Amino acid sequence: MLEASLSGAALVTATQAPALSAFDLSVGLLGGLAIFLLGMEMMADALKAIAGARMKGVLSKLTTNRFTGAFTGAVVTAVIQSSSVTTVLVVGFISAGLMSMAQSIGVIMGANIGTTVTAQIIAFKVTEYALLLVAVGFALTFLAKREIVRRQGAGLLGLGLVFFGMAVMGDAMGPLRDYPPFVAWMGRMARPELGILAGALFTALVQSSSATTGVVIVMASQGFITLPAGIALIFGANIGTCVTALLAAIGRPREALRASAVHVVFNIAGVLLWLPFIDYLATAVTRISLGADTARQIANAHTLFNIGNTLVFIWFVPLFARLVEWLVPDRPLAEEDLVRARYLDVELLQAPSLALDRARLEILRMGDRVREMITGILPAMTAGEAEDLDAVEAMDDAVDALHGQIITYLGKISQTSLTEGQTQEFVNLMEAVNDLENIGDIIETNLVTLGRHRIDEGVQISAPTLEVIERFHATVLRSFDYALQAVTQENEEAAREVRKMKQVVNQMAEEAALHKAQRLVAPEPNRLATYALETDQLESLKRIFYFCKRMARGVIPGAVGIAAD
Repeated sequence: MLEASLSGAALVTATQAPALSAFDLSVGLLGGLAIFLLGMEMMADALKAIAGARMKGVLSKLTTNRFTGAFTGAVVTAVIQSSSVTTVLVVGFISAGLMSMAQSIGVIMGANIGTTVTAQIIAFKVTEYALLLVAVGFALTFLAKREIVRRQGAGLLGLGLVFFGMAVMGDAMGPLRDYPPFVAWMGRMARPELGILAGALFTALVQSSSATTGVVIVMASQGFITLPAGIALIFGANIGTCVTALLAAIGRPREALRASAVHVVFNIAGVLLWLPFIDYLATAVTRISLGADTARQIANAHTLFNIGNTLVFIWFVPLFARLVEWLVPDRPLAEEDLVRARYLDVELLQAPSLALDRARLEILRMGDRVREMITGILPAMTAGEAEDLDAVEAMDDAVDALHGQIITYLGKISQTSLTEGQTQEFVNLMEAVNDLENIGDIIETNLVTLGRHRIDEGVQISAPTLEVIERFHATVLRSFDYALQAVTQENEEAAREVRKMKQVVNQMAEEAALHKAQRLVAPEPNRLATYALETDQLESLKRIFYFCKRMARGVIPGAVGIAAD
């Protein structure tokens, strides 16, 4: 009798459950999520294009200690809407010696606070204005003449798509409100461990904590989940986003691995700390939200959770630093590691201004290698042994390796949306990289070969001639330093110094030619061979100056296109 009653109840329940179209539900959810993510990407790209370069300056100047670092990380991430870009910038500063590991931890902690701005934005109930934002943003993007206005329009268009995607997801999920199996499944999310697991898995799958936040807020708006369940899902998103950080760190320098380790340890420790207090957090958020709906309460909980974590863990930054250094220890660098690009991070391709800055840093590193070659070739070429020439020749392998990596990276930058100014900057950097490689080739191919001829033919360079070569070499080296400074620091004054040196170099070349002519009749052995060797050496040094002048030319406004002779 009892079994019959239960069977009848089950039959009634099944009969009352509305028929759901799995296809319509899937299309609505996935389509809405796709529109949401597209909008987030467009909005973030626009913000990075508008404020990326300025945020880089802010980040480099306001990270003197862990507290200012946390504040700066929060502000920068809130503006550019990308904690990954903030982390990449931090890694670059560590690699360049501009920031300590402890300072970077404060910035990474602050970046977590900055990401909560996304939740606050999407918690606003403005879905009815979504298409208006799309229309206005589209009009500004395609009709405005000024680049900055088009960027702002793209950001507005992205924001409209975010809200439109949320509306599509909400409409698709509406029928689930009366679907008992789904309601029962969502009821299980009240168990924190299940909510955290679901949030972590979904975030790891879609590679976006913002997507999880958006879905959670939509479900809260539809009344599917309670505040504690929403908090658990947000906690899970904080853990799931660690997967993104770990994947992004694969194959990158040790500094990047350590930054990812900080992100992972901080997020997991924060969730574990708050796990027993989810109900208390829900109560506190309910009180401070002043009667707001569950969606807003979840957004507030997300913000409070990350601020609370930072306030707690920022006092233990030295311990964090030691822990990640233990988890990711230093390792001896093999030769192939030494010539691997250090600053060319693909994450920054989303923000071309930042990517160009990073290419400039790598060009400086390549220039340092070329300078070593210029410095080392003088003693090796004029008085060194074969081993000395071999050592200089081997340096060009590193120069060629960096040249290839920088050119590839610049090629990727060229495929992004560049402003007119960024396009000219890209062209200048491309030419500078090629000029540096040409200088390395002159040393490897010409000057090293001349040094070997000196040894093979037993030529002895006289003291007066050596003095002439040394003075010419010093002038060329000084021009190289100015040219590299001009390119890597966008220093117009340094570029003009190189151009001023043209007359000095020409005058020195004439004086050297006169000196060699006088030496040609000197009563010394191998005089003709010595004359030819000295002439070729000075000519090669003069060619190096030519490429230095080409590098500097691109930095001077209006100088591009002027003959570099």
